[in-house]
Amino acid sequence: MPAQLSGGMQQRVGLARALALDADIMLMDEAFSALDPLIRKNMQDELLSLQEDVQKTIIFISHDLDEALKLGDRIVLMKDGAIVQQGTAEEILTNPANEYVEKFVEEVDMTKVLTAESVMVDYGEMANAKTDGPRAALHKMRKLKTSSIFVGRNRKLEGIVFADDASKLLERGEKTLEQIIKTDIPTVAPDTVAKDLFPLMAQLSYPLAVVDEKHRLKGIVVKGALLGALSENKSD
Repeated sequence: MPAQLSGGMQQRVGLARALALDADIMLMDEAFSALDPLIRKNMQDELLSLQEDVQKTIIFISHDLDEALKLGDRIVLMKDGAIVQQGTAEEILTNPANEYVEKFVEEVDMTKVLTAESVMVDYGEMANAKTDGPRAALHKMRKLKTSSIFVGRNRKLEGIVFADDASKLLERGEKTLEQIIKTDIPTVAPDTVAKDLFPLMAQLSYPLAVVDEKHRLKGIVVKGALLGALSENKSD
């Protein structure tokens, strides 16, 4: 019987019933507010997992900003029955419309909001493993003012070459880069949040590559740009 179910199980049954109706739009009014923090987190994760499969439009009402940031593709902030601001989480947090929104979001951890796409910088010319030799790669590194260069064709990332390795090839009279390309390098998607970038960047002596679903290089994240973006948003 329903009364024999725990609060979390009752919420799961309610969610299942709503999905079973196969409605185009679902309205969820404070659906998880009465749950303890652990079950609430589990239900949020379950909803996100289900949403990947069912692709429903869900209007989710919540007074919990962290919940809205986690679940919402777009967020609408209301005050006294009127819309104050709407947009993505990043738009609202980095560009609040007024003092009310600023106070509403001031305690948010920006490392969970800023993404690789928002802090990445453009990358210049890549080396081409088919046409560039060590001399050409070193020339491009000098232009970029770096000691390494990403390798690829049509922006599709294949790996990275380091100046020391290219110099050794040049000394030996080698004409191609293929034997010194490091292909096992970390990459991130544009929507990777800042808190997940730090552990990766701590292990790297070169910029972190940001790639799209086709593994094309969209930009790079450098530590200075990442820390600068976080500092700028804190000061704002």
